[in-house]
Amino acid sequence: MKVGFNNKKYVKIQSEKIKERFKLFDKLYLEVGGKLFEDSHASRILPGFKSDVKISMFKELKDDLEIIFCINAKDIERNKIRGEYGITYDQEILRLISKSKKMGFYVNSVVVTLYKNQPSVDKFIKKLNRNGIKTYVHTFTKGYPTDVDTIVSDEGYGANPYIETSKHLILVNAPGPGSGKLATCLSQIYHENKRGVNSGYAKFETFPVWNLPLKHPVNLAYEAATVDLADANMIDPFHLEKYGKVAVNYNRDIETFPILKKILNKVSNKDIYNSPTDMGVNMVGFCITDNDIVEEASKKEIVRRYYNELNNYKIGLCDDDAYKKIKILMNELEIDENYLDVVLPALEKKKKDGEPTIAIKAGRKIVVGKQTSLMTAAGSAVLNALKYLSKIPDIYLLSPTVLEPILKLKKEMGKEERLTLTEVLTALSISSVTNPTAAKALASITKLRGVDAHSTYIVTGTDKKAFQDLKINLTCENEFIDEL
Repeated sequence: MKVGFNNKKYVKIQSEKIKERFKLFDKLYLEVGGKLFEDSHASRILPGFKSDVKISMFKELKDDLEIIFCINAKDIERNKIRGEYGITYDQEILRLISKSKKMGFYVNSVVVTLYKNQPSVDKFIKKLNRNGIKTYVHTFTKGYPTDVDTIVSDEGYGANPYIETSKHLILVNAPGPGSGKLATCLSQIYHENKRGVNSGYAKFETFPVWNLPLKHPVNLAYEAATVDLADANMIDPFHLEKYGKVAVNYNRDIETFPILKKILNKVSNKDIYNSPTDMGVNMVGFCITDNDIVEEASKKEIVRRYYNELNNYKIGLCDDDAYKKIKILMNELEIDENYLDVVLPALEKKKKDGEPTIAIKAGRKIVVGKQTSLMTAAGSAVLNALKYLSKIPDIYLLSPTVLEPILKLKKEMGKEERLTLTEVLTALSISSVTNPTAAKALASITKLRGVDAHSTYIVTGTDKKAFQDLKINLTCENEFIDEL
């Protein structure tokens, strides 16, 4: 993989920046935007960025920090899905807590925001409590967002329960945007300052990158990733006026900054920040080592997001404005769907054979696989890619003695008789015990991590999950397989 980002440098200067901000307060509530673990978006558009770098840089501060997780009650009620894993936000909270504890971090509690006595939310809170996880509920803040005197009073933030914290650094994270992280931080700062504790707020958000141009592909990729939130990058006018320097931020932070500044001033009796950019501790822009590589990766990500929203529209998860907005970004960059070099080979193979097809980038070659009577296109494509990467001739890798029992069982259970990708890999794993060629193919499976693949149909179910588990960047045409 071509690298365009210095991860080691990032850890060093980002850690220094956080510590620098940390020294200004007795307690710092650090809102961590994006993903605390497994930031796959950043690793895709900044080749060289390690997806676990955020949590890794906090390890040395582990004894001085604790974590609060937030979740919006509305997201629990509507079973909002975390796209990468296909799990709901409440399940994601449990996953984040488990991962944090396994790494030795202290998880203080979970805050359920915008609580309105929803039965499904009450059920989730009971589940947390039964698992020994402290839970707090925040209702809508009275006076928000314009009546600062009411917001910063016992009727506003004071109406929320105080969360007892004992560490100097409190990370506030969530499964996704709109979870109430900022409100939780400000509520805590209000309570802390009433208790005479010099507490403050800062924001650790990777995107948009404030010191890259407004229309840089990295920043446009952020717009594509948050199209459902209607986020738009903008020049920070407060930063420009105060310092005479151009900095990029996004519309929501810029629009709410005047109110936020007043709230912070009223809470702490002083102005700490002069602009939304001042609040951030983002140093990622200083660690790009090859702009061309990063731009190419970002453009590819924008095309992936386009296909994702196109599929979401087909499924009924969003309106057509989402993919149309991303198409506008693509037009600005003068790219189209074929910027992903796996798209055209998949479409051409499907046109030629008339069967559902998937193309995968295997090393420098694009390998295709089509649906057969034996396996799905996903199984065929991955198997063919493994053969190529392992320099194995186009032979049958899977023994009939292994496949027959699987196919028989599927038939008896009344399931689709074609082997799914997971079943193909399971059969390959079993065969590898006695078949050195199968073992050789299986040994190349990690080489598929991070490669692009394109399908002529919307991949669903276990095949979709298998692509996610293999870390293959899959895009799909917006057709269901029974429409082909």
